[in-house]
Amino acid sequence: MKRIALVAALAAAYAAPAFAQSNVTIYGRMNTSIERQKNGDQSAMWVMQNNASRIGFKGVEDLGGGLKALFLLEHGLNSDTGAATGAMWGRGSWVGLEGGFGTLRLGHFLVSDYYYATVDYVSMHNHDTGTSADALWAGPVTWSGRMGNTISYTTPTFSGFNAAVQFGLKETPSGGDNALSLAANYDMGPLHLGAGMEKLGDDKSFGIRALYELGAFTFGGYYERADFDVLGKRNNFRLSGMYTMGASEFHLNAGVAGDWDNIDNSGAKQFTVGYNYNLSKRTKLYAFYTKISADAAAVNPAGAQDDFSSFALGIRHNF
Repeated sequence: MKRIALVAALAAAYAAPAFAQSNVTIYGRMNTSIERQKNGDQSAMWVMQNNASRIGFKGVEDLGGGLKALFLLEHGLNSDTGAATGAMWGRGSWVGLEGGFGTLRLGHFLVSDYYYATVDYVSMHNHDTGTSADALWAGPVTWSGRMGNTISYTTPTFSGFNAAVQFGLKETPSGGDNALSLAANYDMGPLHLGAGMEKLGDDKSFGIRALYELGAFTFGGYYERADFDVLGKRNNFRLSGMYTMGASEFHLNAGVAGDWDNIDNSGAKQFTVGYNYNLSKRTKLYAFYTKISADAAAVNPAGAQDDFSSFALGIRHNF
């Protein structure tokens, strides 16, 4: 009986902290292309282009009772030179809790949940990175880089639906504005829907997105209505499509942004045609041609330039 009691006591001692085990993952992406770029009247030149390469650390600890502790640290780097991209943890540095109530995170985020619910979801050819990234979207919070000092809450998913709210503290003794981002997503079967808004002071943006999978075809698009205090209002549309055949993907992506109300000749257009060949689930080869045609007075978050084009050959590896 004493031996049984001793074994039971030892088992209990080791079992008690078992639920509090921590798991840390190192992950990242290396995405580099060789491109022939032409900007306006300048001569075309060949360059090596980084496409949002990064390395990160993320972890989860099971606290028991359905509660988990989470963290993420992500660092951007230039894969072509090895230099850092921005701040050390500029792509993300947050800590949070997850449970039946949803997910609460505190810290710095690269972009808003509104961006993920609208723009990123339909940029399928190169994951909205590099020279073919969306140059027309105008979310004021993400555009201004105000994703630090942010409180982020995401609801649990109910029948394919979830929602998120992010509130950025201005943290200045005088002046400045708090940042607000709202997003909602629906993912059920082949249908994927999203909507959201961002607000920073008197600048705001609203967008809706839809994507549908039909066998080998995937169709997507979004509409955005931006309203900025100085620039005025503007409509922005984008459509994208993908056809898969074995390891091959064929992509088309086009966007049109109208004039800002307060600035004549400030519209812009962008289109991309691309091809991806998946060597594995983590590695792909790709090629694309992208072109941005902006009016003389264009004002765009990604700095859309008049008559910019690039032909690219690249490789992307996730780890």
